[in-house]
Amino acid sequence: MAVIRDVIPQLELFQPTSADDALALLAEHGSDAWVYAGGLDTLDWFKDRVRRPRVVVDLGGIDSLKEIRSIADGGIEIGAMARLIDVVEHAEIRSQFPALAYAARSAASPQIRNIGTIGGNVSQDTRCWYYRDGWTCYRAGGNICYASPPTAMNREHCILGASRCVAVSPSDTAPVLVALEAEMVVRRGRDERVVSAEDYFVGPEIDIERMTVLEPGDLLMLIRLPSTWAAARVYFEKVRDRDTWDFPLVNVATAIQESGGMIQDVRVVVNGVAPTPVRLRAVENAIRGKARNEQTAEQAGNIAIQGVAPLTHNGFKVNLLKNLVKRSIRDEPANL
Repeated sequence: MAVIRDVIPQLELFQPTSADDALALLAEHGSDAWVYAGGLDTLDWFKDRVRRPRVVVDLGGIDSLKEIRSIADGGIEIGAMARLIDVVEHAEIRSQFPALAYAARSAASPQIRNIGTIGGNVSQDTRCWYYRDGWTCYRAGGNICYASPPTAMNREHCILGASRCVAVSPSDTAPVLVALEAEMVVRRGRDERVVSAEDYFVGPEIDIERMTVLEPGDLLMLIRLPSTWAAARVYFEKVRDRDTWDFPLVNVATAIQESGGMIQDVRVVVNGVAPTPVRLRAVENAIRGKARNEQTAEQAGNIAIQGVAPLTHNGFKVNLLKNLVKRSIRDEPANL
């Protein structure tokens, strides 16, 4: 399939300075509008001419969406336009939720973290090359998945949760936000709704053409971190091809509240293996109330890979998943 690259189609650019003005533009233009945050995912789509919106709404001039602030219950609110580097360097995030800072630092490269936003990181589209090159797959409105046949290039695709589409979520901050029970505050016009991070992501069995709950007219305003897991042991680890820059092959975020070496409560979330970040509830239920030791970690790793269905070229992800979950229970979190 011939694709004209590096030529951005003609479009109309709006640069509002308030969230209300941005929302009014999104309401006016509906599905013709494209929300532009850091622009890193956006420019790929535009240059390859796969996405051709008539209107682009640039959020870069809305200072209120860039704020990071403490809230009454001891938690933190992070504006959707806060840059990844702002998350990495914020003193309260580093002290209360260091795993989120570590995950944000694991995303991409220093140059990209200086531009990319946390809202963009959690809301970015999948990186499946068939889809992004304009092939008419299920996710693009067609009736086939080009990545699933035995002869396809599917090294980086699903081993869990596939439903026609086998593309995965590429976010590094997403599994940590799910583990921390974060809330996503979304506005449409004057209406506001709060969606748990776990429910923010949409799998192909629900809507094969979307990765999140956001629809035309919606705007992710901020991410709210409650204090529930602020004092917990939260582990994040990412495996990728290149340490300097790459999307995850598999990543894991595990939050544990323990007392006397016993696991009182736990949330285990993996990404890069399914269309959305996945909570491993069977693992959580099996290890809750047990000692955090090698035996429990081994049990967690074995349960984590139950039901996996690797494709032709991504069977290596099974062992990655098992061992990352095991380490997330057994090992201590890395320091920033």
